[in-house]
Amino acid sequence: MKYKDYYEILGVKRDASETEIKSAYRKLARKYHPDVNKEKGAEEKFKDINEAYEVLGDKEKRQRYDTLGSGFQNGADFDPSMGGFAGFDFSQFAQGGARGGNFGGNAGGFSDFFSAIFGDLMSGGAKTSYGRGFSNDMYGGGGFYSNMGQGMGQNAGFDPRSASKRRDNPNAAQKESLDINQNLVLSVKDVISGGTKSITITDYQKCRYCGGASHGGAGSFCSHCAGSGIERNLKNLSVKIPKFVKEGQKIRLKNEGRSDEAGRKGDLYLTVKIKDPNFIIDGEDLTKTVEITPSLAVLGGKKEVETPDGKVTITIPEKTSSGKLLRLKGLGLPKKEGGAGNLNVKISIVLPKTISDNEIELYKKLRAIETE
Repeated sequence: MKYKDYYEILGVKRDASETEIKSAYRKLARKYHPDVNKEKGAEEKFKDINEAYEVLGDKEKRQRYDTLGSGFQNGADFDPSMGGFAGFDFSQFAQGGARGGNFGGNAGGFSDFFSAIFGDLMSGGAKTSYGRGFSNDMYGGGGFYSNMGQGMGQNAGFDPRSASKRRDNPNAAQKESLDINQNLVLSVKDVISGGTKSITITDYQKCRYCGGASHGGAGSFCSHCAGSGIERNLKNLSVKIPKFVKEGQKIRLKNEGRSDEAGRKGDLYLTVKIKDPNFIIDGEDLTKTVEITPSLAVLGGKKEVETPDGKVTITIPEKTSSGKLLRLKGLGLPKKEGGAGNLNVKISIVLPKTISDNEIELYKKLRAIETE
């Protein structure tokens, strides 16, 4: 699933006040209401607006979202288990959808992203934005706005029978995972050099002091998690990079996961992602774009190229066209069976940053010759 930027959806800044958020919501809700706006995509936009207000218009949800949101970018892949939310059992909120509502989806018509982060709050009877958003108080009464809450009450998407079963049989709740999953991003140099790499593990879990309830004893505000119900943990580790490591390979670090009250410890699983701005990676082969001038392309000559093993000088053949591949054997990533892949140099012909008047005159003469 993708991370959703609710501030961007409502068009407000991250430090916007409650009044600013409500004002932005009212304006957008009127504009994109399905009974008013018949344009393609308006209904989906309307759902996003309501979901954004459900979060930002609620102090507790906004605190939780802000705690999470600093670690993600809009449109980025979001996986609850990768972000440290594997300890929350939200599976019961990812089915059934809104009961009696007009908008399908999870947790009262909301997206999977919302359900993954706020499913536990919805179980407590939290109001959906459809129920609270379009009220007489907000729009002054009358019209279709006052009826939007019908069929989508505060318990939409919540089955009290399931909740009762979970209360009566605590053992039926899914056992929280103590393992942590996170990506390990390596450069080409990291893979070739091996050794160790320093990383920081960011993990989110239920607050140990309030148990994720966002308040302490006797309903008091939990200062440890600032009322978000989530505890953010940072851990610095030194990871040994295995020889011949591949994209998608998993590295297990025993007992580096979460720990519970019984003293049990989970493991840390790192999924290898090989990314390097200087190379396109295809198995053990690498491709690097090298820019040359038109004169070098026509006449040929020497060109210095940066490779994973350092700088080398290659020969550009005469009459080289843009897009041509020059293969440098054995300068790619190491192979388990021995040797290494190839480095493919892709030629790109570009003009010099500065062109003198004399050069321009020569190009004019060249063009005249080409058009004869």
